[in-house]
Amino acid sequence: MKIAISTSGVGPDAPVDPRFGRAKHFLVFDTETGETVTVDNSQNLNAPQGAGIQAAATVSRLGAEALITGHCGPKAFQALAAAGIKIYTGATGSVSDALAQFKAGRLNPAQSADVEGHW
Repeated sequence: MKIAISTSGVGPDAPVDPRFGRAKHFLVFDTETGETVTVDNSQNLNAPQGAGIQAAATVSRLGAEALITGHCGPKAFQALAAAGIKIYTGATGSVSDALAQFKAGRLNPAQSADVEGHW
């Protein structure tokens, strides 16, 4: 399973970015191989609109089946859900911390967006 995590830095010690669509990077972790890939999302940092939808398309294109982030807005949530990606919000700490929270079952799948658009 591939898990995408919104992050403001590069690597497992980087902090989870609380914003999904405007996160600086996505780290994709493959639970089967242990491999990680960091993908730049800077094109959406200052986008006037559509950042969440574009970020959702990126995460889907990377083959992620789950997303771990701090918060997710309504349009991004809808796009991710339509792609069959499970969304886990409320993650804090480093990317490693978020993965540990996920593996321990301390993150629950979100049922809806938890912030308004353009958050």
